[in-house]
Amino acid sequence: MPLIDIMNIIILNRLRNAFLNRGSLDTLPDAIWKGVSSLNTYGTNAIEGNTLTQDEVEAVLLDGRGVDRPITHILETIQHERAFRNLMGRRGRAIDLVTVLELHEEVFKGLMADAGQWRRTNVTIRGASFTPPRPEKVVQRMDTMVEEYNRRDLEGEDPFTLGSWMHHSFESIHPFSDGNGRVGRLLLNLHFLKHNWPPVHVLPLDRDTYLGALEKGNGGYLTPLEDYLKAIMGSSLLLFLSQVGTAEDELRPLVELQDEDLYSAKYLALRAKQGELPALRVRGEWRSSERALGLYVDEVARSSKRR
Repeated sequence: MPLIDIMNIIILNRLRNAFLNRGSLDTLPDAIWKGVSSLNTYGTNAIEGNTLTQDEVEAVLLDGRGVDRPITHILETIQHERAFRNLMGRRGRAIDLVTVLELHEEVFKGLMADAGQWRRTNVTIRGASFTPPRPEKVVQRMDTMVEEYNRRDLEGEDPFTLGSWMHHSFESIHPFSDGNGRVGRLLLNLHFLKHNWPPVHVLPLDRDTYLGALEKGNGGYLTPLEDYLKAIMGSSLLLFLSQVGTAEDELRPLVELQDEDLYSAKYLALRAKQGELPALRVRGEWRSSERALGLYVDEVARSSKRR
């Protein structure tokens, strides 16, 4: 197993344990879920061309204010946020074809004539090295995907390995005429929530990395997508811990966390960019926490001893 993978999974599990020790996903205050759902909705819509900025999404969802944007983009925002919040209520149900159709209808009802229906036409994916299956094969392919997902899930497959496979498989089938990315990311987060991991957020700054990882999966190489999901899970855990954790979970600029004799802010930023140090970008600036940095330093030391 590659060194980075060992480090990531150990650090992620320790961050998750710290988070769950502060309470469960079910008992988080509604104010926290509002902020999380706003961020998720902004990111997933923005990478698909929705014109609302993050501030405008927050104005609509958190403050109930109107914005001067196309009404379809505003409705996408409101309906996606509702579907995202409803994922918590779906955790006790199996992921099946009905789940997939319902998620699509929740997001696109009134916006697409075929909301909640499998596509009836051929589609292409811009920049992809393959063509999704013809419409008459969609249901069969989706049924096979769901059956395999549930079998592998029952066998206890690692959530990140299984999540990356499921997400890539869904996007490869592209079962809807439009909206496949948003529904696919909702399914991915439902998968994580079912395994007691918090939801992850694909944001505009990561668009090329995310799409590049999906494209590599077309050649049967899913490791980049799995690594990407681990990196953004680290960011998600930091965000949750910053709101429910202790002082060592406060998000701080890397320049405040650096130790010039050991790790400069520049070095830490590189590790954050490579997905080794849990961190997130706030207004373009990398931030992490004392807890995350301590876990990273501990794993570097242990890895050095193993070698």
